[in-house]
Amino acid sequence: MNISVISLTENGRILSAELGGFLKNNHTVRRYCFRKHTDESAEIFDNIYQLTGDIFLKSDALIFICACGIAVRAVSSHIVSKISDPAVIVTDDCGKFVIPILSGHIGGANRLSEIIAEKINAVPVVTTATDTGKKFSPDSFAVSNNLIITDMKNAKKIASAVLDGEKIGLVSDYECRNIPDGIFLENTCRTGICISENADIKPFPVTLNLVPKNLIIGIGCKRGVSCGTIEKRISESLISAELSAERICGVATVYLKADEKGINEYCRKNNFVLKCFTADELMGVQGDFTPSEFVRKTTGTDNVCERSAVICSSGRLVMRKNAGDGVTVAVAEKPVIIDFERNIL
Repeated sequence: MNISVISLTENGRILSAELGGFLKNNHTVRRYCFRKHTDESAEIFDNIYQLTGDIFLKSDALIFICACGIAVRAVSSHIVSKISDPAVIVTDDCGKFVIPILSGHIGGANRLSEIIAEKINAVPVVTTATDTGKKFSPDSFAVSNNLIITDMKNAKKIASAVLDGEKIGLVSDYECRNIPDGIFLENTCRTGICISENADIKPFPVTLNLVPKNLIIGIGCKRGVSCGTIEKRISESLISAELSAERICGVATVYLKADEKGINEYCRKNNFVLKCFTADELMGVQGDFTPSEFVRKTTGTDNVCERSAVICSSGRLVMRKNAGDGVTVAVAEKPVIIDFERNIL
């Protein structure tokens, strides 16, 4: 996660340094301190409202060390949707309480607050109904398992049914572990969850369709191909294979293309991690691939897109090499195991 820590006072500065110290082990952390109380490892700000506007969309989580009212006013004009808003957390500058105030489930604010509270010996003040009642939360579950929520209205209906003590059905194309009480592997319930790559399946009167985000794009290209050309080729390839672009979770290629501007720009634009592999690693992948002597002479491996997609996904090809406009694209599917006890962070 990209985490921004914002403090106003001297106590807040000290606490922000402590938070940054342990959070940076697993996340990218940037500290922002008010000009009167700062240090050399923090960025200085004069206006918290201007700062928040500048970093809100660039952050996966914002941690305010100040009064709740200040944080609420700072973020209020930037809030759009629980699907896209970053996690927002507030802690007092004495470090007694940690309060998630925005995107508790999908953004991970609740879980991050619990982690912070445990580290600084504070009280996590979590107020979402499913969490306070220790109930199943469909949106937290989906995010933890890298599943796409196709309908937020039905997600809310499922959460409401859980709080009412209603039985929730479950239909899944994938192995499910640690299924909690109240959720049943049957399709006779009024409300239920369907986990499948096909979002059109409706086994329940009220169905929450969750689609795995588990496609890896393997890509090869001629030197200098533009981001726009790469994006067009990937889009057309996915359409022809009847695969949803929403399901992409990563991009892979050969090390020779690690600095390719078009590929890197495409990944930055879509917030995808680019994984690169050596020619020897790619040639060591077992399977039936589409060979090219020209590609082998150029890169050291007889196929870049198919082999890189498979090695990165540890799965199987669902779309073989598709070539055009100087770009080759293949798609592999990562294996999916659903775990109801998996945490967001």
